[in-house]
Amino acid sequence: MDYQGASMTATSTSPEITIEFHKSPVPDADRIKALETPGFGKIFTDHMVLARWTADKGWHDAKVTPRRPLELDPASAVLHYAQEIFEGMKAYKADDGRILLFRPEENARRFAQSAARMAMPEVPEELFLKAVEELVRVDKNWIPSGDASLYLRPFMFANEAFLGVRPAQEYIFCIIASPVGAYFKGGAKAVSLWVETEYTRAASGGTGAAKCGGNYAASLVAQAEAAKKGCDQVVFLDAAEHRWVEELGGMNVFFVDERWIGRDPAARRHDPA
Repeated sequence: MDYQGASMTATSTSPEITIEFHKSPVPDADRIKALETPGFGKIFTDHMVLARWTADKGWHDAKVTPRRPLELDPASAVLHYAQEIFEGMKAYKADDGRILLFRPEENARRFAQSAARMAMPEVPEELFLKAVEELVRVDKNWIPSGDASLYLRPFMFANEAFLGVRPAQEYIFCIIASPVGAYFKGGAKAVSLWVETEYTRAASGGTGAAKCGGNYAASLVAQAEAAKKGCDQVVFLDAAEHRWVEELGGMNVFFVDERWIGRDPAARRHDPA
């Protein structure tokens, strides 16, 4: 498995990852048929990663295990105070059969930054990368060929059962995997954009830089409005003036100003135009 630019630094805080293979995996014929038209986020592989953190033991009990429902106490902190973060990344099958991951260490670092903002324990980079690698290795037969890929969803949430308002003392780190095709139904084509002038995505001092579920929940009403207008995605403006482009909901956005091609980029920051 090739990491495109990845580096792994060992730490003493990373537990070993054990492997528990599924005793009744999806039959080969059913898996092959599912990979023909995977869609996005509706089909899942046979296994997942689980690891636990507690205040007294740190990270422990890390394993690749058969995918199954998680059991939560109704008082689990995530259900009340939304201590939850996630990442999104993909594994690709190259023409020569290699399995490729694009800069997974950057996902690991952003995951740690999100955890710090949400008062959650950081997952050591070594544990994050090793967990991704082991899951992809175990479920490699789920990686589609061609333009499709295996979408990986690392996430962490507070599972301590309590109703007090404070950072939780127990967390679960999990990775699930889903073979996917194009994100948009129309495939590789131009997308239409809705400029949202009322709802905002982020504000100074908020959680906009953290990849947490609450940010996405708050964006859904704007996305629904965009869909009503026949648009694929939302352009969010700044929170202070509702004037400046902040970001898109599901992708990066770039602007090309022909007036500035070939000129000093530093000057652009001071030009009122």
